[in-house]
Amino acid sequence: MFHYTVETDQTIDEAVNTLEKNLKEEKFGVLWQLDLPAKLQEKGVEDYTTPYRVLEVCNPQEAARVLNLNELVGYFLPCKITVYESDGKTKIGLPKPTMMVDFIEDEELKSIAKNIESTLINVLDKSK
Repeated sequence: MFHYTVETDQTIDEAVNTLEKNLKEEKFGVLWQLDLPAKLQEKGVEDYTTPYRVLEVCNPQEAARVLNLNELVGYFLPCKITVYESDGKTKIGLPKPTMMVDFIEDEELKSIAKNIESTLINVLDKSK
């Protein structure tokens, strides 16, 4: 699977707040947050109202480390975490960094991506 997704009983706002706290503990910060339905409505699209947030998250030291190895990694940065409603449940998910880095054939990058992925999966598990 290209993603890792968990379910929570929290609301969207509660899940985002919990994520922010748990990310900070792992030296990741939220650079930006997109409220997708609000942005679509701002652009005149009224028929998508399902709560859906996209968080762009980054650990600055790790970002610099991977960019110094291969600038193409910038195509995948920052990492994304989504928080959305589906079938009445709040879900928290992310595309796996290892899957993204597989497109760049570099074993050192794959090793770093595996560590970052493990950290982010732990954050999602702790945040549910």
